[in-house]
Amino acid sequence: MSKPKIGFIGIGIMGFPMACNLLKADYPLIAYNTSEPSLNKVVKEGAERGKSCAQVANSCDIIITMLPNSPDVQRAVLGEGGILEGASKGQIYIDMSSIAPLVSRSVARELAKKSIDMLDAPVSGGQEKAQSGTLAIMVGGKEEIFNYCKPVLEVLGKPVLVGDIGAGQTAKLVNQAIVAVNIAIVAEAFLLGKKAGVDPEKIFNAIKGGLAGSQCLTDKLPRMFNGNFDPGFRLRLHAKDLNNVLQTSQELHNAMPLTAQVMEMVQSLLAEGYDELDHAGLALFYENMNKISLKK
Repeated sequence: MSKPKIGFIGIGIMGFPMACNLLKADYPLIAYNTSEPSLNKVVKEGAERGKSCAQVANSCDIIITMLPNSPDVQRAVLGEGGILEGASKGQIYIDMSSIAPLVSRSVARELAKKSIDMLDAPVSGGQEKAQSGTLAIMVGGKEEIFNYCKPVLEVLGKPVLVGDIGAGQTAKLVNQAIVAVNIAIVAEAFLLGKKAGVDPEKIFNAIKGGLAGSQCLTDKLPRMFNGNFDPGFRLRLHAKDLNNVLQTSQELHNAMPLTAQVMEMVQSLLAEGYDELDHAGLALFYENMNKISLKK
C-alpha cells in the first residue's frame, strides 16, 4: 500500500524539520512557503516545489499547515489561492499551527462544505523535538480521521486525540499557560538562589529529580546559564499564544491571574526589542530587574 502524498505549507523553524522527517520516512511531499529561501531548503532535501496553497492542496492527499497565527491559517485556507480553492472531497487537512480554538472550528466548518475533513493538531516541544520527531501533538477531530492520519503524525511525535475540532488547540492553550508560568518561576527562583550566594547549577542538580523537576527546568535553565536565547520558540510567538489563552479565558469568564502577569513580563521584553529571542529569554526580565545574571 503506497503512502499518501503530503502537502506541507509553512517551512519555518518548526516546519522545516517536520517536513524533513516526513521525507526521511519516505512520504512523498510537496511544500510551499511564502519565503523563497526557506522553500529552497526543503526542496534541496527532496520535496517537490509548490507554487501556491491551492496548487499544493490540488496535488496531495493530506495537507498540513504549520503557520504563525490564526490570520495566517485563515488566509492559507480560505483566502484567494488558498487550500479550499484547490482541495476536493475526501482530502484531509491537518493544521499543526497554534491558533485560537474558535478559528479552528470556523475553518473546519468551511472545509466541511466541500466534504474535506480537518484535524487541529498543535504541537509542543520546540525546535529540538521537531528535529528529533518527538513532539507532543494534541489533536482535535473525528476519531476515524485521526486513526487514518496517525502513522503520519507518529513520524513527527506522539499524537493524542483529546476531543472534537478545537480540542487540540484548547489543549495547546493549557500547555502554553503552564510553560509560560513555569519558565518565569524557574528564572525568578534561580536568581534568588544566586543572589543568596549559592551556585545555581548546584541547586539545579539538587532539585531536578524532585517535585520541582520539569521539562522546562531541564530544557530552559541551561539556556539561561549560557545566556543562549537563540530561538527554539520565539518570544513573540509565545506572546501570541498567551494572547489566545487570555482571550479564550475572558470569553469563558475564567480567571488566569498568573498567566496574565507573565504576559505583562513578555510584553515588557517585546517593548525592549527581544521579539526574536527564545522564550527562555523571560529570564532577562528578572535579570534586568534584579541587576544580576544567571549566565555563568
